[in-house]
Amino acid sequence: MLQLSSEGPTHDEIDFEFLGNETGKPYVLHTNVFAQGKGNREQQFYLWFDPTKNFHTYSLVWRPQHIIFMVDNVPIRVFNNAEQLGVPFPKKQPMRIYSSLWNADDWATRGGLVKTDWSKAPFTAYYRGFNAAACTFRSTFADGESQVPNELNAYGRRRLRWVQKYFMIYDYCSDLKRFPQGFPPECRRSRV
Repeated sequence: MLQLSSEGPTHDEIDFEFLGNETGKPYVLHTNVFAQGKGNREQQFYLWFDPTKNFHTYSLVWRPQHIIFMVDNVPIRVFNNAEQLGVPFPKKQPMRIYSSLWNADDWATRGGLVKTDWSKAPFTAYYRGFNAAACTFRSTFADGESQVPNELNAYGRRRLRWVQKYFMIYDYCSDLKRFPQGFPPECRRSRV
C-alpha cells in the first residue's frame, strides 16, 4: 500500500493499494481519493503484468485541476477537481507519504472470502528509486517552469481509455447497487 494522507477526521488521502491475490490470479490495484474525510471514490484495476516479477513505477500527478494515477508512465485514472459541484478536493492540508503492508482480509481479497495465510509470513515489500518531486502551487507558472503537463495529451488519453476498457474491474461511478438514487456529482465529469 502506498498512500498520501493528512491526519484527523477530515483528512485527505490518495491511495494506491495492492489487494490480496490468489495464486495464479491477476493482481488488483485499488485506488481511492479522500477529501475532507470523505472517501469511497474507488476504482480497481487488474494489472497487465505480474508486479512481483520486477520493479514498476507507481506515480501521481497531483495538480489543482486533477489527480492522475499512473503505472509505468501509463495513466490509469484521472480524478478531476469538481469543487464547483460541491465535491471536496484534496488541496488544503499537508500530507505525508505512507507505505506499508496492511491486513485487509476482511474485505480485500474476493470481498473478504479469502483470508491471509499467516503461515507464509514474514511478508516483504521492496522499494527502489523512490522519488518525491513536489512544488508549492502558485496560480501562475512561467513557460517551461513545470515539468509535468496540465493535461494528458492525445496519446495519454488513448492509453487511459485502453486501461479503463480492458483492465478496470470496478468503478464507483458505475455501481448502481451502491448508488441506486444516482451517482455522485463528480461522476458526470469522470470520463476522458
